[in-house]
Amino acid sequence: MTNRTEYTPGTENSESAAALTAWLGSLVHNHQYKALAELRTPRIRKEPHFRAIWFSPTEEQEEIYEQVAFLFAVYHQGRSEPDYGYGSLGDAARRIGSEKKQGPDDPGAVRLVDRIVSSRRIPWRHLQHAVARLRACGKRPPSWTRLADDLSQWHDRKARISYEWAVAFHMARSRSTSARTPRTPAADTTQKGTTT
Repeated sequence: MTNRTEYTPGTENSESAAALTAWLGSLVHNHQYKALAELRTPRIRKEPHFRAIWFSPTEEQEEIYEQVAFLFAVYHQGRSEPDYGYGSLGDAARRIGSEKKQGPDDPGAVRLVDRIVSSRRIPWRHLQHAVARLRACGKRPPSWTRLADDLSQWHDRKARISYEWAVAFHMARSRSTSARTPRTPAADTTQKGTTT
C-alpha cells in the first residue's frame, strides 16, 4: 500500500518540496538505509545532506530542506515503506497520544504544540520531538512536502503558519470549517406590520 500526500484545498505544494519528498520516499522504498542513517546525523554532512540541500530553490531554504530530510529520516528509522504523510503539522499533532487522549486532550501534545507555535525561530528541536512522538505512537506524520513549504514561510507574517498549525491542532476539522461558514439567520417569528 502506497501512502500519498493528501491534497489540501487552497494550498499548492511547491515543485521543489514535492521533489525532495519523492527523493526521500525513494530512499525508503529502495532500502537505502545507510543514506537515511546519514541524514539522521545532522552534525556531519555527507552526500545525502547535500542532495537534500540541492532540492532547495533558494539559499535561504537550504537549512529547511536539510532539516526536513532529517525529520523524515527520524520518522522512517526501521521502516520499509515510505509514509508521505498528510495534513499540516498541526493536523498531525492531533494524532499524538494514546487511544484515550489524543491531540488537545493529551497534555504533553498541548505543551509540545504550544512550544512550537510560540517560537519566533523555526523550533527544530520541538519539531523533532513531535515527529518522534508520532513515530512512537504509530501515527502518520504531516505531509513532508507541506512541512517544507510551511517552514519556508515560517517568517512570513501573511502566511501565519504557526497560527494555522495552532488552529488545526486545537479545532477539529468539522468544527473549524463550520466556524468559518456563515450561519443563516433564523426566520423572524415576530411580524412587523401596520397597527390599526
